[in-house]
Formats: sequence, C-alpha cells, structure tokens
Amino acid sequence: QVQLVESGGGLVEPGGSLRLSCTASGVTVANRVIGWFRQAPGKEREGVACIETLDDNTFYVAAVKGRFTISTDNAKYTVYLTMNNLKPEDTAVYYCAARGRYYACSGDVGLYDYWGQGTQVTVSA
Repeated sequence: QVQLVESGGGLVEPGGSLRLSCTASGVTVANRVIGWFRQAPGKEREGVACIETLDDNTFYVAAVKGRFTISTDNAKYTVYLTMNNLKPEDTAVYYCAARGRYYACSGDVGLYDYWGQGTQVTVSA
C-alpha cells in the first residue's frame, strides 16, 4: 500500500512561484510513475505533469510546459512540482498519484492506483 501526502499549496500572486511536494509514506516511489493532476471548480481532473522514476522521463501538458518542473529527491521518497510564472488559470486543487511499477506516464486518472488528498493552489492578485 502506498500512501501519498501533498503539501506546499497556498495563495500566490500572478507571476509568482510555488513548490508542491508529494511524499510517499513507508515506501519509495522508485520505479513507479508519479503524476500531478489538478481539478478546478466545475471542471474534470486533468493531468499536469508526470515522471517515470525508473529513468526520470518527464512529461507536461502544453499549458504548463516551460513553467512547471517535476522532479524527485535522490532517495525517491518525494516528488516535487515546481511551478513558476503562475497564472490565475492555474488555480485548482492539485493531487499527486502513483501508478504501478514499470508503467508509462499517462493523463488518464483511471490508470493510477494511489492518490493523495490534494492541496489547494490559488493564484490571485
């Protein structure tokens, strides 16, 4: 069983930055696929970024490419989402999710086995 806990959300002005953390309790995320998703009010949950920790391949949705960076710590217990140049449209609850070992990144929420509780990101002046 993998338990994921997100942290680092908050209120930030447009153009600002935040770093979200997703920490796995008791196990590493090594060789797993970790995705960051977000859900804005009234909208479906969407994939934002993903990392295949086996070889650190990363993927981003077009709306965040060049602004967001997904990474892991050396011990592979925490996955980060560094968000720069934030925009009001980035406002959402952000979730991390884990997929089984040796799978590939995907934006399909149904393919992920474990989810965190979410952390709110609000971008507003």
